[in-house]
Amino acid sequence: MTVPNTETEFATAIRRYFDVVLYLLIFTGFGTLASTGRLDVATVLIVTSALLYRGYALARRRQVLLSKRWTDLLTLACVGFYVIDLFLVSRTFIGATVHLVLCVMLVRLFSAQRDRDHYFLAVLSFLMVLASAVLTVDSTFLLALGGFILVAVTALILMEMMHSLQKATVLAGGSHVPHAHRKLSLAIASVAPMLLLFIFLGGAAIFFFLPRVSAGFMNNSAGLNEISTGFSDHVDLGRIGEIQQSKAVVMHLQIDGDAFGAFVPKLRGVALSHFDGHTWSNLSPKRALSREADGRFNLRLRDPLLPLAPTRTIHYRVTMEPLLSEVFFLLSTPQSLEGNYRNIVEDRDGDVFNLDNDSPVTRYEAESVVRLRTHFPENSNYPYYINREYLQLPPLDGRIQPLVARITANAESPYARAAAVENYLRSNYGYTLQLPSSTPSDPIADFLFTRRRGHCEYFASSMAIMLRMLGIPSRVINGFSGGEFNDITSQYVIRASDAHSWVEAYLPGQGWVTFDPTPPGPQHGTSKWDRVMLYMDALSSFWREWVVNYDLGHQLRLTQDATHGSRALAGKAQSWGRAQYHRMLAWARRVQDAAGSSVVRWGTRILVLATILLLVLSIPRLLVVVQKVRLAHRPRSSPQLAASIWYERMLRQAAKRGWKKSPAQTPEEFALQISDGNVKDRVVSFTERYERARFGNSVDDAAELPELYEEIKSAR
Repeated sequence: MTVPNTETEFATAIRRYFDVVLYLLIFTGFGTLASTGRLDVATVLIVTSALLYRGYALARRRQVLLSKRWTDLLTLACVGFYVIDLFLVSRTFIGATVHLVLCVMLVRLFSAQRDRDHYFLAVLSFLMVLASAVLTVDSTFLLALGGFILVAVTALILMEMMHSLQKATVLAGGSHVPHAHRKLSLAIASVAPMLLLFIFLGGAAIFFFLPRVSAGFMNNSAGLNEISTGFSDHVDLGRIGEIQQSKAVVMHLQIDGDAFGAFVPKLRGVALSHFDGHTWSNLSPKRALSREADGRFNLRLRDPLLPLAPTRTIHYRVTMEPLLSEVFFLLSTPQSLEGNYRNIVEDRDGDVFNLDNDSPVTRYEAESVVRLRTHFPENSNYPYYINREYLQLPPLDGRIQPLVARITANAESPYARAAAVENYLRSNYGYTLQLPSSTPSDPIADFLFTRRRGHCEYFASSMAIMLRMLGIPSRVINGFSGGEFNDITSQYVIRASDAHSWVEAYLPGQGWVTFDPTPPGPQHGTSKWDRVMLYMDALSSFWREWVVNYDLGHQLRLTQDATHGSRALAGKAQSWGRAQYHRMLAWARRVQDAAGSSVVRWGTRILVLATILLLVLSIPRLLVVVQKVRLAHRPRSSPQLAASIWYERMLRQAAKRGWKKSPAQTPEEFALQISDGNVKDRVVSFTERYERARFGNSVDDAAELPELYEEIKSAR
């Protein structure tokens, strides 16, 4: 049977479109994987070059196919390389598997001839997207996933069209459709985005409304990196300078009441007191912290040797990017910490660490006090442990002592000497992130007398050493200083380049006082692109809060917010409904005589419509009730919210028996006022577990509340 020219042109157009779309599917899948930033440079360059060559061949309509022999040999080589990669090169299952998928994908890309080869390539592209979901939680994955699904939908449409053409037994005769392939491409370009929109709407409905449990932000999937090693108990001199060369976002800081970026945040990480000439370390013992009744961890107490000073308390929230650091970065001076952590310790320097490997530092809230500048009389007395731990010095270059004496010749008090050293370093040395090509034998002497320029760590270390030579206890602080304020989210965006080192000196009568001897670095101007990046950062914050960390607690809060927000709309709808009802009633009266026997029928219709309207307006309240019932039966998923629900039920049960809680009473006071000893003991036990679950986020105590409630209910 001879196929007409129209059918041949149509089939050829579909085949060509399918080849192009399959190529775009693979390219998009690899782009999604590469956007995670977890692939090595060599892999990205090799695969990108091969894909670009394949695209060039498609554009020039050239056939580039490997023979069966070469295909088999290269496939076996990929498997052999996988074994070597798994045990010698990557040494990780995910890394070696990703390399294997990419290797097999390239071989199949240049040898695909049959339909099953094309299907195999489509599956490999999906595996690349799946690997991306494992390797990152960044919002750029959402955009890349959207592009991939759009191309995947187009590919599926073309696959089905090709199957239909292959199975067709009767082809249309001589009717010729001019420019059929162009109309086909237009139709596909219109249908695919619509299908993508419906897919995302359906997926969003399933994601946001089905009951969920929290998986936590990254949990254990984050790995150690170069940033976390700069904030440990042992830090090599120059480590912060390496971190500062990266622009990666490491955390977001939100301060209550700060909507305009009025702060210059200085987030304290670790204090380092022991220096051996090349490495700073912290040998201070750590003490475990216990959670208080309100769910917080109280941090170190005020130094009893210092007089009281006026302070200002600030409350803030920190969201860490996945860098798996055990350090909590806090504004000075921290007073309390709140978060879902079980094993928190604090050392004498006020550093706070998380020792729970199952729950890495991700999100936490804290309170700090800012001491207002107040002058206290100085004296020369230091506590014993201050002299013992913060005056240690390694063997130093002999030129440093005369330099220190010359700088502080006219300074009389410890504060004046410290300020003189700070001003000297800021005024006579230059700032640079260019690290020495080789490590000098004495980094401090090389900085002070040879290079005379460096980054913050050299300035801070030099000042700390000079102060100890003057008999002033000092320590180096590693943390983050500054950051860019995002007015869209009211958060400070802290990048790796904001890593900083400064000095704290212990002054009698004032305690630890902050000094920063580092001169300001070069300032970079802002551009419109920076504004675009702030919008991208806001998108990332939304993605992290409402997608990565989305759980049942978020669902209930979202439902409650939607209920509150819809009250005004529901009121307007009710008013409109009443107005329409009265209008229809007036119309019914006008036609009453003509309607005759139809009065009952019309009244029934109106009643049904009004009932349906009331049911629709009651849906938000029903959703809240359903969410509360689900949460009450699953208290482990969100202990704090479940505790509130069961406590309200207990109060209603107590009120039925004549014991009604006053708004002025605390839960403990209410429990103790019950006169019936049998019920009182049960209510006291219930109250203790409620407070631990509500304010301490205790999962086990929340799980016991339903059983205790039944005991109270059945008590005689």
